[in-house]
Amino acid sequence: MKKILSIFMLSSLAACSSFDSLYTGGGSSTVAADDGFDMQAPLKMPDSSVFKETAPRKLNGIYQAANWGDLPGWSADDGEYIWLGLVNNCRGLMRPISGSLTIPARATPQAWYNVCQQVATMGTQVDAATAKQFVQDNLRPWAVLGDKGAQGLVTGYYEPIVRGSRSKGGVYQWPMYAPPSDLLTVDLGALYPELAGKRVRGKVVGNKVVPYDTRAEITSGDNQPPVIAWLDDPVEAFFLQVQGSGRVLLDNGSSLRLAYADHNGRPYTSIGRWLADQGELPINQASMQNIKQWAQNNPNRVPEMLNSNQAMVFFKEERLKDEITGPKGAYGIPLIGQRAIAVDPTFVPLGSPVFLATTQPASNTPLQRLVFAQDTGAAIKGAARADFYWGSGDAAGEAAGRMKQAGLMWILWPRDAGEPSAR
Repeated sequence: MKKILSIFMLSSLAACSSFDSLYTGGGSSTVAADDGFDMQAPLKMPDSSVFKETAPRKLNGIYQAANWGDLPGWSADDGEYIWLGLVNNCRGLMRPISGSLTIPARATPQAWYNVCQQVATMGTQVDAATAKQFVQDNLRPWAVLGDKGAQGLVTGYYEPIVRGSRSKGGVYQWPMYAPPSDLLTVDLGALYPELAGKRVRGKVVGNKVVPYDTRAEITSGDNQPPVIAWLDDPVEAFFLQVQGSGRVLLDNGSSLRLAYADHNGRPYTSIGRWLADQGELPINQASMQNIKQWAQNNPNRVPEMLNSNQAMVFFKEERLKDEITGPKGAYGIPLIGQRAIAVDPTFVPLGSPVFLATTQPASNTPLQRLVFAQDTGAAIKGAARADFYWGSGDAAGEAAGRMKQAGLMWILWPRDAGEPSAR
């Protein structure tokens, strides 16, 4: 891969869906499972009675009503994949409400019912111009404001494409683990409501729950988790964990997706920072390329470098259905490249269409388009804070690694539903 990650990204973005995901994992199976999600299938609407009344979730933002003319670049958005994104976003919106405070806030389904019903009636094949007109006719922009105003930070992430094998051997020496069977996830909010959404990982030793093993303990121990695939490069294996998902091109000609399942609960540490602290690389040169080169020059020290980070991400296997289908975000919907973002759901509830106004990576060229809030991230906190999903592969990785731009956000909300709300 040619992607060069910025130090900011290495140290801060521990994979959008990795540490704040809805998935809790805990199983040990590595059998590929078809999750049944078909992006092209007709949208089926449930009866409105399935949505039980639950208390509104508190949102921290200030939402200021706006007009379409206030959105810079709205008329220039080419509309590609907007309708597909809207159809599949409605699939997520029309799921029953759990009422659980342990999952991120999601857009209120009742507010979206009539809009999604119209979407279902129109089918999945709608051209870009019609899609944009539908959005403009049925939704209203609301500027997202926080304590520091409207402007926020926009970074980027992507899905790596790596090489691997089902079996260990030759160059394929770096394991990608499924969740271990003894990993526990304790929901503290179930015991203490003031800790809603807080979870800890551990395992039972004797009659006590203790912190789960570190990366070093997992990789060197006798009771290692199940391995889904073995990769050919330790640094790419590490950064796939940082991103939280990736495609693996197998040596038998097939491919699979590794999707985030769980993690060991240990803190994340940048290996670029470790190399700088060791005097091996200047901090401003700790790119992915340079880290890979250092690993090739110092093969005996690679485990030491990797184990400086105690965190370990565990994966589950997903089948690849088509090229446009990205990994699932925290909202449980497959992401579409350049049409999805990770957000702080206490300001922007998951499932909200958003108009994002920012600039291309490391430039002043406008990047202004409709996206869908379908993911979260450990470093994505605050109003108008977004992580832009660029898609899969080297070009997406190159853009994601250089992106650290100012941005503005507007939630696009049904016209007759008042200001944005969450359940």
